[in-house]
Amino acid sequence: MGKGIYHNHQSQKGGIKEKMNTIRKLKKNAKALSPVVASIILIAVTVAVSIAVAAWMGALVVGQMATEELKITNCEFTATDIVLSVKNPGTSPVTLDQVYIDGASLDFDLGTATDETVPANTAETVTVTPTVPPVSGNSYAIKMVTTKGNYYTYTAIAP
Repeated sequence: MGKGIYHNHQSQKGGIKEKMNTIRKLKKNAKALSPVVASIILIAVTVAVSIAVAAWMGALVVGQMATEELKITNCEFTATDIVLSVKNPGTSPVTLDQVYIDGASLDFDLGTATDETVPANTAETVTVTPTVPPVSGNSYAIKMVTTKGNYYTYTAIAP
């Protein structure tokens, strides 16, 4: 054994040359896996981009859709009338069809508008004249119905 400090270790199955051949074979086999991995990555990137584009297009479409919305923000009682403050925060005008107080359909007058339409992003007043003047302390259920069939409710107590 005495060949010095450094000596060549050989395995039982053939030595360094066989180890090098095994490593070369593994490298060749690793290259065969590369097209599969590349295909999976391309598919994943394609799916991710298509999801992002679909979300972006969906946001654009929702922004363009007209929504009808009406909020009754306040109710004031006078000796003979009920004055409702309404706001249209939606993106399309709202046309009122009927106003009900405690289930009874009543005539109404819509503030400054010439017809019964509340334009988008504006506020108006609606004056309703009930058949019986409001009674102090009574609760009144108010329901506004639009021409599209949507309804908006509000409950108020006369002072």
